[in-house]
Amino acid sequence: MDAEARPAAEISVRFSAIERGSEDQRGFQCSCRQSADMSAGGPSCAPQPAPGDRDSPWTDSDPEPEPDPDMDMFRCHRVQDSLLSSDSRFTDYRGILNWIIILLVLTHAHLFLENFIQHGFLIDIWKVLEYVTEDNYNWSSVYLILASNVFPVVTLLLESCQDKGRVSPSMGHWLHLLNLMLLMLFPSAAILHHDQSISAGGALLILCTCITLGFKLYSYQEAKRWYRQERDKRAKADRLPLSAAFKDLYYFLLAPTLCYQRDFPRTPAIRVNFLLQRLLEMVMLTQLMVGIVQQWIGPIFQRSASPFSNMDVTARIEHLVELVAPSHFMWLILFFFFSHSCLNLIGELLCFGDRHFYGDWWNAETLRSFWRKWNIPFHKWTTRHVYRPLLKKKVPPWQAEVLIFLLAGATCEYVFAVSLRTCHFWIFSIMMLELLAAVFLGRYFSGNYGNGLVWLCLLLGPPLAVMTYFHDYYLSHRGRPPWTFS
Repeated sequence: MDAEARPAAEISVRFSAIERGSEDQRGFQCSCRQSADMSAGGPSCAPQPAPGDRDSPWTDSDPEPEPDPDMDMFRCHRVQDSLLSSDSRFTDYRGILNWIIILLVLTHAHLFLENFIQHGFLIDIWKVLEYVTEDNYNWSSVYLILASNVFPVVTLLLESCQDKGRVSPSMGHWLHLLNLMLLMLFPSAAILHHDQSISAGGALLILCTCITLGFKLYSYQEAKRWYRQERDKRAKADRLPLSAAFKDLYYFLLAPTLCYQRDFPRTPAIRVNFLLQRLLEMVMLTQLMVGIVQQWIGPIFQRSASPFSNMDVTARIEHLVELVAPSHFMWLILFFFFSHSCLNLIGELLCFGDRHFYGDWWNAETLRSFWRKWNIPFHKWTTRHVYRPLLKKKVPPWQAEVLIFLLAGATCEYVFAVSLRTCHFWIFSIMMLELLAAVFLGRYFSGNYGNGLVWLCLLLGPPLAVMTYFHDYYLSHRGRPPWTFS
């Protein structure tokens, strides 16, 4: 073949290779050289392994070849979706996440500067310390918490009587329920009767302690009843002495769990570095929460002249929008403070092995998934002592879930309404709206859209309702020390 016909032959071979859909560049070039050499009478080119083949001995050492510029001359398009469409299956949004973080930081830096220019530096941790150590005002809550130890002792005595056969199982069950009912009513009666001697913070601490104690004691007596039934089936006496049972009960009451069982999983030793990290987190997060309350939430409350229930719609929406960001940040900080730092600190001190206190709720695509993941101890308790017993009684699963959600909403409303001495049913109402959103919107929102719906409900949900309670409480106690909610 003469020199003028050789380029035409090469182009013909290249075009035929493109039409066959060949993407192996090295083999493509080899076929071109082979056609040229064969036309010139030379030897044929042996096939070479492509870089990246597992069987190639020079996979990692030989660099990838440069793309052939002639490959895109004839065909440069293929069927593909835009990256931001839902069908593209593109998931690497790290750059967009970094942009959002930087934008949030700059936005809130502007808000902080504007707040500092208008109000000055308001953060004063010593006010909080003076308030906590104030005589005759906060020690009443400590005395009530110590007095609540009567109820675990009564539970232990009832269990001992049932073990010895002095009390029938049915009578023991009703006595346990009476004891738990008194435990629930005792703190609210004391708080409402001694309104001037118990602060809102102390009342909140009392109610949270007593409700947690009630959940634990209910789980304790239920598990003990199951153990007795199993013991009766095996006709084997395994009663613990009263001293051992007392130690076992109080270990459970102090442990970071709501579900009782024998022989909790234990860790071999206490890690000092782990304890110090958790303590440092708790100190820093406490100061951060105080700063948010005094510097950010406080001025918003000061600008309000009437409670939310008396505002018009426009003013109410304006104040709610102003409170969205600080209430959400407070909720996130409180979650990390309690669910991670505090519970891990207690678990480490007690060598408690099960540290699964929360799941990846931030990735939840439905509200039902969020409720299961964000508070694992409460979810385990409701599943063990409410959901499964209801299923055994032939209650449909969806009705059992609704009853559990109503229990959670009523408990939250009870805690904040009694501790702040006001009741508007805001928390319960918003949780019911979330329930409706989970039922009707959950079927239409899934994936990233479902996760966005979850975050929207967190921004406009119970944390904002709690903040409205504190807003109205502040307006009714303007003469008290500021930003301590006394």
